[in-house]
Amino acid sequence: MHMADALLSPAVGGAMWGAAAGAIAYCSRKVRSDLDNRRVPLMGVLGAFVFAAQMINFSIPGTGSSGHLGGGLLLTILLGPHAAFLVIASVLVVQALFFADGGLLALGCNIFNLGFFPAFVAYPLIYRRLVVGRSGGGREVAVTIAAAVAGLLLGALGVVLETVGSGVSALPLSTFVLMMLPIHLAIGVVEGVVTAAVVSFVRKARPEIVESVRETRPLAPFPMRPVLALFFVAALLVGGLLSRFASGNPDGLEWSIARVTGKGELTAPTGGLHGAVSSLQGKLALFPDYRFKQPPAGPKPGDARSGEAERGSGTSVAGMVGGVLTLLTALLIGFVLKRRNTSG
Repeated sequence: MHMADALLSPAVGGAMWGAAAGAIAYCSRKVRSDLDNRRVPLMGVLGAFVFAAQMINFSIPGTGSSGHLGGGLLLTILLGPHAAFLVIASVLVVQALFFADGGLLALGCNIFNLGFFPAFVAYPLIYRRLVVGRSGGGREVAVTIAAAVAGLLLGALGVVLETVGSGVSALPLSTFVLMMLPIHLAIGVVEGVVTAAVVSFVRKARPEIVESVRETRPLAPFPMRPVLALFFVAALLVGGLLSRFASGNPDGLEWSIARVTGKGELTAPTGGLHGAVSSLQGKLALFPDYRFKQPPAGPKPGDARSGEAERGSGTSVAGMVGGVLTLLTALLIGFVLKRRNTSG
């Protein structure tokens, strides 16, 4: 559901940059004053895990489409809304700057759509309200799926409204909504199941992590290294190995656009702000589309099998590098904010 710059006007893109920046500033203040210091390392490893998880596109049967986890609800359940929003912003910034995944003009939209709705709508209004006590079991799974679906559908609706409001592409509101919402409903169900599974594992291993967020209290003292190591190793395995087997089908947004327009993707204007940010992104991207950067002349002629192996190894390296970059970014944010609070 990462938006490309081709969908947005500078006015809408700039406005959503402002909305995202305001939300980041608010969450930074809350994290600085309220977040437990012991949860900062979790911000890093969970950010790396979500980065890796977003690389795994899974096929939606019978549609020719695919989807991937957003991770916003999972982060919120394990970190709380404010820290989760900062971590998902870290993931999306790393993706846009170094992997050309999602446009730079669209970065504010992507942060808001993938971060705000799960953290500040789905979690407080559905998950936290309906999960009673140490729920676990079928009730918590059902509530998690409902919250994941709600957050993803609201994000998908945000994409539609931002796109149609921009007026850059001729995508009619009603038709675009009819394509976007059902496909993201299916993606949301999968996200809910995966989120419930991860939360259930954490709850069994260290219930304090989940319960302390829901009850807004500090973490009780316990050894953090096993949990941190587990998520970091999982991030490396998912990003470095499983990412090579991701579905090649278009994601829900690309599929919806193709169904409405008959085109695989829309082309952004080549001049003005669109051209400038596209050029900047091309220069910054270390692994465009999670592959090794090709020279300007394009790939060298050679064995197709060798080229496929190179793409696969590029994806593996990109997954591990991206996970480490996200880990460092989220850790830096957490430590800087908490250090400023201590020094102040």
